[in-house]
Amino acid sequence: MFDDFPIIAFWETTQACELKCIHCRASSITQRSPEELNTEEAKLFIDQLSGFSRKPVLVFTGGNPLIREDIFDLIKYAHEKGIMPALAPTVSARLNDRALEMAKASGVRYISISLDGPEPAVHNAIRGVEGHFDQTVETIKKAISYGFEVQVNTAVMSLNKERIGEIFSLIKDLGVRTWEVFFLVPVGRAFVNLDMEPREYEAICNFLYDASFYDVNIRTVECPFIRRVLLERQKGINRSAGDALYLKLRKALEGYTPSSKTTLSPYGTLDGDGIIFVAYNGDIYPSGLLNLPIGNVRNDNIVSVYRETQLLKEFRLRNFKGKCGTCQYRYNCGGSRSRAFFYFRDPLQSDPACILVS
Repeated sequence: MFDDFPIIAFWETTQACELKCIHCRASSITQRSPEELNTEEAKLFIDQLSGFSRKPVLVFTGGNPLIREDIFDLIKYAHEKGIMPALAPTVSARLNDRALEMAKASGVRYISISLDGPEPAVHNAIRGVEGHFDQTVETIKKAISYGFEVQVNTAVMSLNKERIGEIFSLIKDLGVRTWEVFFLVPVGRAFVNLDMEPREYEAICNFLYDASFYDVNIRTVECPFIRRVLLERQKGINRSAGDALYLKLRKALEGYTPSSKTTLSPYGTLDGDGIIFVAYNGDIYPSGLLNLPIGNVRNDNIVSVYRETQLLKEFRLRNFKGKCGTCQYRYNCGGSRSRAFFYFRDPLQSDPACILVS
């Protein structure tokens, strides 16, 4: 679908972070690695991104990007190159008023903040820091007050699957307009026991469809089959209609007034198809959760890697194996290539989280 350019490029500016979240993709470390792209190498990488016919949004992520002393210089450099910068910082002492002021002055318009529970016990257990929930809620409020477009990121897993409805209620009450729901892939620190059953994925997707009528832009990561759910619901098909988890989550919508239009779209990005990820050391991946390097920005031009890598061409053509390869929704969905790779060591296999595959 996105043959010539990605919509979003993610750059893992560092693996260093103050937290040790139980699901951390990066298996974060306490100190910066000497293998990180230095300032000049980072600028050269940003120059490469400028070579796309349509410049992608560049998400400065980590680890905690605020640990880099040059982060705001690099954000400003990207902005001056005509690239829209977005910031995904860790909620820590570094994310203070001065950092928010510098982010705004550097050209940041979008900030994403992670919230994994509707109250302290769940969120703090996942993030591994006492008091982190309260700090996160206050940071969301502060970022909104500074005029940023705040996106809340939530990682869905076995530990919080039954609280997703309450998280929606919380972010809506906070005035957040965009919610990005990350569906677990067991990489980094995330173990398989944090993953869920296909029935649970389906129930949460059907809840997200319902929630999308309440004026919150809902996006998902590694769950492209929500677009299949959208199309089925528009035909009157709800595979979770009697599911206990789905019915429990739906209760969170009581008391809110729905609109007539969903914020979901029947088309979107897929690993390597509209998305590209660059690691702290310059390695290029189809996405942050598909641990299959396809180049390195120190030696390869990211434009050429994105356009010419055969694996990414297979993704875009939907040349998949099994059910994903024959599914009528493959061009809307395509399945998580990251999850297929983790479970089958083959990124062209079917996504085992989809209820149609199971």
